[in-house]
Amino acid sequence: MSEAAPLDPEDSKIITLARAARARNGVPEGAAVRDETGRTYVAATVALDSLRLSALRTAVAMAVASGAKSLEAAAVVTGAEQPAAEDLAAVRDLGGPGTPVLLAGPDGTWRATTPA
Repeated sequence: MSEAAPLDPEDSKIITLARAARARNGVPEGAAVRDETGRTYVAATVALDSLRLSALRTAVAMAVASGAKSLEAAAVVTGAEQPAAEDLAAVRDLGGPGTPVLLAGPDGTWRATTPA
């Protein structure tokens, strides 16, 4: 993980969107992904009796369902210390290895970037 360089404004935007989704829904995580055309998909944790998805996997699924062919970046706002392996795998499936996954704390402060 690295946090040496300042964030690109577009990366800051997806963190802000992810934080808003988390706060609006009162869930453990919020996430956003940006596809190859610059469109963003924002999601929150899904916790139904019959369906459980992390926010990041939900955002990736929304991108796929909307016709995205790849991802430029992903962001997750969470209290966890690092993105879950399953979340990184979902980003990697659509974005490829090395797609940046931005990790931010519940207050939206960027903590690290890790490659999918």
